[in-house]
Amino acid sequence: MVKRYDDLTAVAGISLVVDEGDFFGFLGPNGAGKTTTINAIVSLASFQEGSIKVFGHDVVREWREARPLVGVAPQEFNFDRYLSIRDVLLYQAGYYGLHGPQVRKRADMLLERFGLAEKSRVFYTRLSGGQKRRLTLARALMHEPRLLILDEPTAGVDVELRLELWDLVRELNGGGTTIFLTTHYLEEAEALCRNIAIIESGKIVARESTQKLIGDRTLQDVFLELTSSKGASPQAPRPPGTSCAGPPRALGPSPDSQAEILSPASQQHARDGQDC
Repeated sequence: MVKRYDDLTAVAGISLVVDEGDFFGFLGPNGAGKTTTINAIVSLASFQEGSIKVFGHDVVREWREARPLVGVAPQEFNFDRYLSIRDVLLYQAGYYGLHGPQVRKRADMLLERFGLAEKSRVFYTRLSGGQKRRLTLARALMHEPRLLILDEPTAGVDVELRLELWDLVRELNGGGTTIFLTTHYLEEAEALCRNIAIIESGKIVARESTQKLIGDRTLQDVFLELTSSKGASPQAPRPPGTSCAGPPRALGPSPDSQAEILSPASQQHARDGQDC
């Protein structure tokens, strides 16, 4: 997939395939192309070359089928300030044509699950930062997506809430939801992700299982080795009390259940099991 902004190539022909049910980390310094890639997956940004498929559905030609399969929890809070947080969830469901008693029941279930039931009638501006993070996740799950994209899901939260959110997303992944995570907390990716890709200057510079990528080092060591020579941002501090690709692989066990990002020039490499 290639994305250009005038003379700037933000994403330079990346090829990436993620297994269904995986917990996948997509890491890189600021400006590396992470957000542009996510925006292309969810059709918030167009791209000039290549194709993107979500569980076999092309996000451009088959957008009606592809979009309901993806939930996004963005880094920035973008709630309607004039809605109660319960209505935030109900309106989100409405965007996907979902309504009725079952939708209201799901909204109440998610509010309970994320510890927000007592706040269901208040506006989001009355929530704490951690509660807003939980609401972001609940909203992304309202239409029961098969792929959940998490963009810096624990940014700005304290250690206790970070660990709580880790448990929540692990539970979601254990239930079969595919997780696509971007984060600057490298110990977070190291603790949660089974596979990791690192993007630098719009190109994939590593794609391996977390264990194979790290070996006997830390993810911070590997990340800085691959990116620091090009001006990577320093790693966010490790929270106290926490520790810590070959041939492309499918987001799904068969061709009709894959999410792919493949440029025309790299499709043959993907079939041959070569790095792109």
